[in-house]
Amino acid sequence: MTQVLSPGQVLPDPEPRAMEKEEWQENLNVKLICKDCQEDPPNLFDDHASGDIMCDSCGLVLSQRNIDMSSEWRTFSNDDQGGDDPSRVGDGPNALLNGAQLNTGIAFGDGGMRNKELHRAQNKANLDKGNKQLLQAYKQIGAFCDSWQLSPAATETAKHLYKDAEESRLFKGKSQEALIAGCLFLACRRNNVPRSFREVMDLTSVTKKEIGRTFKLLESFLMNKDKEAKRQGGAVAMTGGVVAFDEEYKGSGNADPSELCNRYCSMLNMDQRTSNVAIALAKRMTSTGALAGRSPLSSAAACIYMAGHLMGQPKSPRDIQNVAHVSDSTIRHAYKLLFNEKDKLLTEEILSRGVDPERLPKP
Repeated sequence: MTQVLSPGQVLPDPEPRAMEKEEWQENLNVKLICKDCQEDPPNLFDDHASGDIMCDSCGLVLSQRNIDMSSEWRTFSNDDQGGDDPSRVGDGPNALLNGAQLNTGIAFGDGGMRNKELHRAQNKANLDKGNKQLLQAYKQIGAFCDSWQLSPAATETAKHLYKDAEESRLFKGKSQEALIAGCLFLACRRNNVPRSFREVMDLTSVTKKEIGRTFKLLESFLMNKDKEAKRQGGAVAMTGGVVAFDEEYKGSGNADPSELCNRYCSMLNMDQRTSNVAIALAKRMTSTGALAGRSPLSSAAACIYMAGHLMGQPKSPRDIQNVAHVSDSTIRHAYKLLFNEKDKLLTEEILSRGVDPERLPKP
């Protein structure tokens, strides 16, 4: 509301306000100038070799021993044999290898015969045959995983499994190929990308019987390892300061046919809609027990055969046989059991995906 003053009336003084403390701010107007030249703007020179700031006009040192916070682009390419630019630091500690791995190395350069002799002597002293064998096994595991296009998590799981098994006395006498095959099979299961014994056999050239034996030994070894860790006060295994991948092992059951359907449908060039129907049929089949006692491979093959006809993308049993590695007669017999239970399998959710039960052939 506006106050109206009478003639001669004076406004009262406003109440004094307390001065608010201002927040500290850097004074960017402060300049470093030469006290002799008094040039503004100053003509300064930063000598990185000595760490001094000097006046470029008269040479007066204004600041000494400064810290250079910029990036260092120094190269050591002249010290390397191949002419490359090696890293100035070594690799960090690797939990997959034995030893401290943080030793000082003598470079193999142009230091004369004495330098070469020291380099050779250090290599002989630090030679670890165990690490050399581990590196060869890791290289082979990486090549197998790359051929299957597995994720890095599955590859690391297989390597950790191999290292733990190699250090255990339970696997003394086992061949390296059989141990690698068993680790690959178990690592795929633990990362929800299961492979069959036949697929591992085709990849590693190890018999299915040997893969199964190694797999059983690995499972019992991990179960005992977990029990021992719990007795010592924790289920988490520590290896060199790094938490191991297997915090608690609960064992693995049979492969789920629904997990196999997606990969097999992709190998058969079937679209995603058909693949989804096959996965839904596999899950429904498992809950109803339509193919109880059948192997996961034959169950998945029968679900793919049925889904292909339901969605108008039929595949012959011989085509599915080349992918699932089960005989066509086995696929036909498993499909016959599914056809007899089609009323229970084809739920409203599956029918809403656009399937046509009339397309199903009679077994």
